[in-house]
Amino acid sequence: MDLIIRSLPFLLTGVLQTLKVTIIAVAIGCVLGLFGGMGRLSNSRFLRALATCYVDFVRGTPLLVQLFIVYFGLPQVIQEFKEFLEVSFALGPFSSTSHIPPFIAAVVACGINSGAYVSEIFRAGIQSIEKGQREAALSLGMTPKQAMRYVILPQAFRRVVPPLGNEFIAMLKDTSLLVCIGYAELTRQGQLIIGNTFRPFEIWFAVAFLYLIMTLSISRLVDFTERRLGVRGHHQS
Repeated sequence: MDLIIRSLPFLLTGVLQTLKVTIIAVAIGCVLGLFGGMGRLSNSRFLRALATCYVDFVRGTPLLVQLFIVYFGLPQVIQEFKEFLEVSFALGPFSSTSHIPPFIAAVVACGINSGAYVSEIFRAGIQSIEKGQREAALSLGMTPKQAMRYVILPQAFRRVVPPLGNEFIAMLKDTSLLVCIGYAELTRQGQLIIGNTFRPFEIWFAVAFLYLIMTLSISRLVDFTERRLGVRGHHQS
């Protein structure tokens, strides 16, 4: 118990990093997911095909592989692209062609991964709105875009709250994979402490307990949001 108490400040820094990556990744995922979901329902064959390829590829491959592609593979692509153009220009956080910061790689890979799952959530939410709602909006003189913006999407957003809560909890637990690129989230912090103390049972138990606290807290927050919105909940921790 004394070891857990002494390790707690170090583990809590990992908790903050875990929450930071999860929140940013799911925010990116919501933006990608909204466009992906609408693309899957678009009348344009090109947009439907593009969104379907994105969703199928990401959902059909492991997050760990996607993380390796971004962290180890993307620098190679950037280097070859720069050599092809034979110019040198600033790429912000990607300016170092041999290395991408673990945080950038984490939010990019997790955000893209989350976007594919959120796409299906939004697609199902939009499809769940009764056709009469759209027909009524069109009969009032709205264009299809206005009907989607002012009538369909506001109702769909309320219905996707429970599955979005599930996606947030799933992504939070998936961030433990970031240990493979050395990002200092909760699992990595626990791994470093064990490397110094050789006491895996106490530390891994503490890490598991902290994950449990986070998932239960998010679950209660989603429950509260559902009650406020009058949505029937279906999420689980």
